Amino acid sequence: MKNLFLTILMFAFCLSVSAQEQIIYQSKNLPKADTTWVFKPKNYNKIEKLPVIFLLHGYSGNYKQWNNIMDAQKYADEYGFIIVCPDGLFSSWYLNSPVKTDWQFETFFFDELYPDIKKKYKVDDQKIFISGLSMGGHGAFYLFIKRPELFASAGSTSGGIKLSDGFGKFGLGDLLGNPPAESDLWKKFSVFENIEKMKGNPKPIIFDCGSADFFYESNNQLKQKCDKLKLNATYISQPGAHNKAYWAKSIKQQFEFFKNQVK
Repeated sequence: MKNLFLTILMFAFCLSVSAQEQIIYQSKNLPKADTTWVFKPKNYNKIEKLPVIFLLHGYSGNYKQWNNIMDAQKYADEYGFIIVCPDGLFSSWYLNSPVKTDWQFETFFFDELYPDIKKKYKVDDQKIFISGLSMGGHGAFYLFIKRPELFASAGSTSGGIKLSDGFGKFGLGDLLGNPPAESDLWKKFSVFENIEKMKGNPKPIIFDCGSADFFYESNNQLKQKCDKLKLNATYISQPGAHNKAYWAKSIKQQFEFFKNQVK
């Protein structure tokens, strides 16, 4: 009986491990290796093609952050999504640095990570999503604005969508070359100033921010811009702060939103 229990336990462990894979990317576009964690749903081998969601972590986090918040395998199983969690290397902001030639995350994402995920996994090209928290919320919208044709939809939670809010903080000075507060360089890379490029694009986006969050006012302003541009944008303003408890609640809402897009 004891041996049978151990066999069942080992089988369950193997199933769990096989559903999760870590890929290490050595890229000329990054200063160090990027570890990406991929979670495959339990129905992976029964369906020809599946939706994918890229989840980007926040400043000072890593590829493990989202799994610590939401249990990514559980979400993959429940929603039938392949979940991809890349490492934003602590403070990359998921953009191409104008001063650091080896900090080119946007190029890495579009030229290496995105096509490799499509090559390695059973991806439905029409159902690729992207979202993130804080720094990752900015990154998700930033990458979506850059190449909207590659995604079905995008989300942001507690997003630092106006980079000037991070003046003197969050590693942005080093990444952008310490421009002055009034510099146009902040605007060049900021979602808030680039959202106009989405005018006329019918693809849906979703973003939210807690009322006690230090990015709350800027997200409210982004909502006003989206309304003015008549974008297909859903904005959720709700109680909460810039913390794990809020993101655990928010990501559930976003998965429901993306699930409806899949339908």
